[in-house]
Amino acid sequence: MDNLNRRSLLKTAAATGLALATPAFVRTASARTTTITIASLLGDDKPETKVWVKIAELVEAKLPGQFKFNIVKNGALGGEKEVAEGTRLGSVHASLSTVSSLSGWVPELQILDLPFLFRDAAHVRKTVESDVGADLKQKLVAQNFVVGDFINYGARHLLTKEPVTRPEQLKGKKIRVIQSPLHTKLWSAFGTTPVGIPITETYNSLSTGVADAMDLTKSAYAGFKLYEVVPYMTETGHIWASGVIFYAAGFWKQLNDEQKAVFQDASREGAAYFNQLIVEDEAKSVEQSLKNGGKLLKPEAFDEWQKNAQGVWQDFAGVVGGIERIKAIQSA
Repeated sequence: MDNLNRRSLLKTAAATGLALATPAFVRTASARTTTITIASLLGDDKPETKVWVKIAELVEAKLPGQFKFNIVKNGALGGEKEVAEGTRLGSVHASLSTVSSLSGWVPELQILDLPFLFRDAAHVRKTVESDVGADLKQKLVAQNFVVGDFINYGARHLLTKEPVTRPEQLKGKKIRVIQSPLHTKLWSAFGTTPVGIPITETYNSLSTGVADAMDLTKSAYAGFKLYEVVPYMTETGHIWASGVIFYAAGFWKQLNDEQKAVFQDASREGAAYFNQLIVEDEAKSVEQSLKNGGKLLKPEAFDEWQKNAQGVWQDFAGVVGGIERIKAIQSA
């Protein structure tokens, strides 16, 4: 389904009240329960869905009977871009998203996507809890995305149909990228042809030859069964995939102060739970991938991978707050 059709579906759902996307603030006859529609890209067994079950439980404990969470799973409401658009239309009330997919609205988010900037997950967390994170939250609110907290999907790695361990082996390949200028620039630097494809359409695109490669986290690699079409994972760890738990501004404005505080606390606890689940899920996902034909490779000539990628720092310095801000984060 193309983006236009997805947007039409979201608009239709909002207008007609289809069960697929419950329109904003549907209340029971008692007028005490608000049903909120949550979009999840994956199924019941993945962190992307489990986090919303956790948040729902936390909210229910503090605000019994006030909210019903309608969690729509397995990408039924589209990829991240379509879900974000649905949030702005009012047909989706909350979801998770990588910061990459929201950078079209807030370009400054790309500072969290700069390749080879972060040492580990703790370094990422320190950054999003600093003034950098607070500034990005404010910019997202201005675009109608209210952030409950930042989350960490883990490091992104290269996925290919054939073994690739050195950067020059990528030249001439078509690579699926997140629909983000930074990701397009990054993979262009390696001599590839970037193709923007929603995550929900990547399996078919890779199996039919629309793309030859992509990058993704270990958890999502198994979640989308991509080991069947790109069996080689090269552990480049080039980008730490930051994300957010977010709510539609229209939904948020309808909450009273007590409800907002409960949702904020539940989101912070949910984010810590999600980050823990991701670490656990990565190990399970790697095991699942290896059992089904996937193969893990170590990159060679790692300094060449970094050299090719770091031109992106200069290209995006003006967008994300300057090279000094980047270097300050690097040394933090």
